[in-house]
Amino acid sequence: MAQTTTAPSRLLGLAVAPFAMIGRGLIAMAEAGPRMKQVQQLNEMSDEDLEALGTSRPEMVRKIFGGAIYM
Repeated sequence: MAQTTTAPSRLLGLAVAPFAMIGRGLIAMAEAGPRMKQVQQLNEMSDEDLEALGTSRPEMVRKIFGGAIYM
């Protein structure tokens, strides 16, 4: 007869929970930022819309993120 216990997984869950909560908080902060709102607007635009504005998707990404991203 085999016996099992769930205590180690419970302890592991308790140990990991604060880090998971911090991670979720950081993601929520990043998604709520002004850059992500601009990226969402960019994603909603078609390539034809961007062409009508005289720009391209990579140019808009560079404009939104400035020097914070390398493409």
